[in-house]
Formats: sequence, structure tokens, C-alpha cells
Amino acid sequence: MTALTITNPADGSKLAELPSDDAASVAAKAARARAAQPAWAATPLADRIACIARFRGAVASELEALAKTLTQEVGKPLSQSRNELNGFLARIDFFLAQVAASTAAETVFSDASMTERIDHDPLGVVANISAWNYPYFVGGNVFVPALLTGNAVLYKPSEFAALTGLHIDRLLHAAGIPTDVFITFVGAGEVGAALLAQKVDGVFFTGSAATGAKIAAQMGARMVRLQLELGGKDPTYVADDADPKVAAESLADGAMYNTGQSCCSVERIYVHEKLHDAFVEHFLATVRGFKVGDPMAEGTYIGPITRPPQMAVLASQVEDAVAKGAQLRTGGKRIEGAGSWFEPTVLTHADHTMALMQDESFGPVIGIQKVASDDEALALMNDTRYGLTAGMFTKSEERARRLLGRVNAGSVYWNCCDRVSPRLPWSGHGESGVGVTLSTYGIQAFTRPRAWHLRSP
Repeated sequence: MTALTITNPADGSKLAELPSDDAASVAAKAARARAAQPAWAATPLADRIACIARFRGAVASELEALAKTLTQEVGKPLSQSRNELNGFLARIDFFLAQVAASTAAETVFSDASMTERIDHDPLGVVANISAWNYPYFVGGNVFVPALLTGNAVLYKPSEFAALTGLHIDRLLHAAGIPTDVFITFVGAGEVGAALLAQKVDGVFFTGSAATGAKIAAQMGARMVRLQLELGGKDPTYVADDADPKVAAESLADGAMYNTGQSCCSVERIYVHEKLHDAFVEHFLATVRGFKVGDPMAEGTYIGPITRPPQMAVLASQVEDAVAKGAQLRTGGKRIEGAGSWFEPTVLTHADHTMALMQDESFGPVIGIQKVASDDEALALMNDTRYGLTAGMFTKSEERARRLLGRVNAGSVYWNCCDRVSPRLPWSGHGESGVGVTLSTYGIQAFTRPRAWHLRSP
């Protein structure tokens, strides 16, 4: 087997070297899962719930150590790693509370001679190719409801979060999930490709739109459940009646949290001309106050860029925007030294000729554009191939509902941003993906309905 090297993006140091899977080990593991899944599906739901509840308890008891591992391998500031783990516990609580009702048999019609019923059967064996930026969130959105509903899971964590993936594997098995029901794969893209070549009943992928499109093309002819949680170019509009300071502080956090490495990070901001200058002043003051530094240190807000190749993307977007007339207000370049670091960057006078306002940044870079009306803001918000989230700051709920109801986005925010709730479905339009995670819909995504026609003799 080849080896996968895990590197700390903060300083470039080597954290670990892990044996990587290959085509033969992937095939063998997938066969084991296929053989084990029927018995897991036949396990009473109460027993499956008990396993996940024990897993939750183990995550809670090891939270600090798990947070440190996450910070070391992806560079997420330690306080934000803790936040992710605490949020993950809340998501597990939601799934545990809702799975029974969401998958209960439903009698939809009954008379003296005929009963019509719907059962919710597990898909079978599902492939979960997860992401590095929120491995507990995006992975747990799949493997927790998948296991609860009786599926076997072939789990491939990102190669940038493999140590975290192995912790998840260890804790699930210790909690009682059979070793052949949840199987983890270590490796990079070639391991994911080998996994997709197996006989599976569902593919649940989180990552880039480009990779998602390739997976869709590959899997389309096989007629399996396909769910793609992809990127975004998430806009927010600050209307003329908003409080510029409140909006600026919220949106600066929405743009820069997790060093901007979130699919739902605020990626472009449109501000009404009446309060544009005041908003920008407050926004710059907030961003300049963010502490950049050692992600293991308390108080650090901005950490390193997890994937070194993204540094060139960020630099290119800044260069292109400035060349086309944007004003660089703060940041704009790599921070010299060990590791992969990019300054928190704000550009004003942005427009849609710039890659900055069209292509996903996935880093601490934001463009701000002045607009003259709600209609202009709406047109610009919809001028994108993505459609994950969108928001508006205004004192008027009616005004927000009117505008946000016409934005092409799976989630919309009034006077908030960059927020995910386990109670609400997570989905997107266009190149932001297909399918749904979270909410009761995100539980039923791992089942297929069986229609029963029952005639009395």
C-alpha cells in the first residue's frame, strides 16, 4: 500500500503518515459492507439509536482532544473546532429525536377491503465522500442518519482530514456499530474513484462543483441515489434602512469565519449607495480586528489556508479585481513564512466582470459592490451559476420576504448569515448541488419508499 502524509497547514510540519487504501482493499471492504448490511437493517431501530447515542457520548467526552486534532490537520482555529464539535452534538440529538417518526410506516388509506401503506426501507450500501472544512458537520449529516436508518456506510474522509475521519471510525465502532457496517477509507482522489466503481446504492459527496459534475456524469447511468453538496458564491444585500454597523459586524464574521473556507461563507456583498461608505468603514474596522495567528492559541480567529493550491486562486482573484478597477482596502497577499497563510482581504468597487464576484473564493477574501436599488441587488444576486445561500439586511421583514423569495438559493437569511440548522433542509440550486441533507427530509434521503397494497381476503 502507498502512504498518505498528513501535514499541518499552519507550519508545514508532518503530522502523520497513514497507509492508504488501493483498488483491491476498496473492493474487499465494499464486499464486506454489502454482506453485513442486511443484518444491520434487521437490527431494531432502538438498538441502532442506542449505538449512535453512545457515539455521541464518546464525542462529548473526548471533545477537547478531537478539537485539537481537527485544528492541527486543517488549521481551523481551536475555538472554532470546539464550536463545530458542539454543533455536531446538537445535530446528533436532532437525528436521534426525529428518526423514528421520520421513518415510521404510514397508513395513508384504509377501508373494509383495502389498506394502503408506505414503509421506509434503507437504501442499502452508501458511499460517503466527505469534506475537510467541516468534517464532523458534513460527514455527520450523512453517516449518522444513514446508520440510523439501517444502511452500511463506506466512508472516505478528505485526505486533509483523515486523522479526524479515523477518530470518527474508532468512536463509532466502540459505540457498537459493527466494523463491516461503517468502513473508513484512507487516501486521496484515486481512492474516491475506486470507491465510486463499487456496487453502491447511494453516493453522497461534498466538495467542489467540478468534481461533483464528474461524479454525476459517472454515476448517472447506474441509477443510484446521488446527492451532491457543492460550492456557493453566497450573496448578501444590505438595504438602505439597515443598521450599517450591525450588518457589517455580522457579515465580516460570515465572510471570514473558518478563514472563509465554508461553502456558505458570505462571498459577495451588495450595499445600497445611501449607506455604502458607513458600512465599509465598519466592515474594515471589524476585519482589521480579527486576530491572525497560531490556530492552537486561544483568541485566534483567522488560521491558515488548508489546501496550499488555493493560495494561487485567492491571489489571482485579487490581481484580476484590482486590474479591473477594484480598490484593495486591506490585505491582498500571502503572509510570508511557514505554512499557507493569506491576509484577510477586502475589496470595494467590485463588479461582475471580476472573478472575485463570480467564482468561489473559499478563503478570507470578499468583494463589496455599491447598488442603487433592491431590483439591482436582486439581479446581481441571481447573476451566478450557484445557488446555495443568500441574505438581506433590512428592518422590514416584508421587504426581505419579497426580495429573498425571488433569489435562487436553497437557504435565505434575514438579518443573519452563514447559519445552518439541523431542523431545516440544506440544499442548493444550480451548481450548488442536488439533494437534501438535514431536517426530516435529510433522514428520509437515506431510505426508499415501499408502497403496500393490502387487500383483505
